[in-house]
Amino acid sequence: MRRAIQLLLTVVIAFTVLIGFRWYRYVTNVESPYDEVGIELNSRMPGPINAWGCATLHATFAGALPPYGCQDSADAGKWR
Repeated sequence: MRRAIQLLLTVVIAFTVLIGFRWYRYVTNVESPYDEVGIELNSRMPGPINAWGCATLHATFAGALPPYGCQDSADAGKWR
């Protein structure tokens, strides 16, 4: 039983690190803010993490339209 819990915990930690790295790579990229996987990951992040990701993307791509999850609720063409 202990071995199964240890294996499950290892898998969960590895999955979390993989997802976190993929999200971080998306918000700190310099190519495009429109990566589908990155947009989905960022839009599902908790509030403060999503806000930091959107602020980082906005600083890099100020002239671009905001991706889903970073749009202003009143005007989809503006960054939050």
